[in-house]
Amino acid sequence: MKKNVIHKLENFDKKDPDPLLELIGDAKYVLLGEASHGTSEFYMWRAEITKRLVTEKGFSFIAVEGDWPDCYRVNRYAKGMENSGSSAYEVLHAFSRWPTWMWANREIVDLIEWLRSHNKGVENPGKKVGFYGLDVYSLWESLDVIMQYLHKNYPGAMKSAIKAYRCFEPYGRDVEEYAKATAFIPESCEDEVATMLIELRGKAGREDDDNDGRFKADGREAHFNAEQNAVVARNAELYYRTMMHGGAASWNVRDHHMVNTLERLMKFHGSDAKSIVWAHNTHIGDARATDMRQAKMVNLGQLAREQAGHDNVVLVGLGTYKGSVIASKEWGKPMERMSVPAAIDGSWDSFLHHLDNNNVGQNKLLTFADIDKIEASSSFLEPKGQRAIGVVYNPSYEKYGNYVETILPIRYDAFLFIDETRALHPLHMPVSPDEELPETFPTGL
Repeated sequence: MKKNVIHKLENFDKKDPDPLLELIGDAKYVLLGEASHGTSEFYMWRAEITKRLVTEKGFSFIAVEGDWPDCYRVNRYAKGMENSGSSAYEVLHAFSRWPTWMWANREIVDLIEWLRSHNKGVENPGKKVGFYGLDVYSLWESLDVIMQYLHKNYPGAMKSAIKAYRCFEPYGRDVEEYAKATAFIPESCEDEVATMLIELRGKAGREDDDNDGRFKADGREAHFNAEQNAVVARNAELYYRTMMHGGAASWNVRDHHMVNTLERLMKFHGSDAKSIVWAHNTHIGDARATDMRQAKMVNLGQLAREQAGHDNVVLVGLGTYKGSVIASKEWGKPMERMSVPAAIDGSWDSFLHHLDNNNVGQNKLLTFADIDKIEASSSFLEPKGQRAIGVVYNPSYEKYGNYVETILPIRYDAFLFIDETRALHPLHMPVSPDEELPETFPTGL
């Protein structure tokens, strides 16, 4: 590996990220990953990179691995729409779907307040930088939004939405019950949500909507929001129905939904749109360079490269050697601050920790724009496990999982390695007595 693809990475406010910005160039898609959903430095580095992409390269919106309805409320606040909340803290604290800490955290509060301040200086409402969710989980929440929108704007078109809503009612807003039922009974709500989407798409979003509440500020975007919720409902129905069969199918439904949502957002923002995506490395890094390929799994990074072209997409991974993290021992259980042990020998995380004998334990930015700079015999082209911590994590099982076999320079275009990291700061968890908030956080949180 030649030295000019390894760069210093210590300070947000200096020139350390410059090689990454140079690598990004005129690309229209920048996908920023993370090795866990609960690491402060991952959020903070992505936030600083995002700010530079917005101010220096004119990026249009941020799309995250989050639910569409919750993130759309953040979008309204960031754009300064009426009745959108008094603070980013208030809007983010309302996130209720587990795992709440992914977006209801102090690191994101800081970014959203910055985004709102930035947008105040943008005169054209259509050019204000947005914040959206790419995920597919919010079946009931999306149905609620559709019902509210149609009631306010097109009461005569509510028939199909009511029919879809009632189809799901017997399951008591429990998507798992719906999934279990469709596994044993050849009936589903697939036709109802498809019909609802078709009818919504037949309605033109009105530029002069005069509604109060969430839809008043921008009739065109309000209609896009309603239509996207119908897309979410349709794909959520498919996702929950598919997940009962196991295998790669439900994962692929989810990531296809993510890339399709991203493309809808790009189209909505116009021909000069540029997008920033925040998601886990398992979604961002090209699946074809991992053992996900053998499992017949695709992901957002792979699909983006295939659809938009490799040169127009920059995939950026983030990883760590050791530290602490917010996660849970079981799905749906309370969040905890956990220790992240030193990465196992033979993994990418251990390899990068020891990469430079003179700088063991230092942060590093690696750029892989010129693959020919990596010698054919280099260990950089050998597959190694790369740590992947999900919302469910148990440090004692570290040696038995949590690593995805990866060829790093093919999976990503660049990689930020933060050697020792700290746990995220959730809004719904008190700050640990022995931990100080980073100086970038606003006071009073």
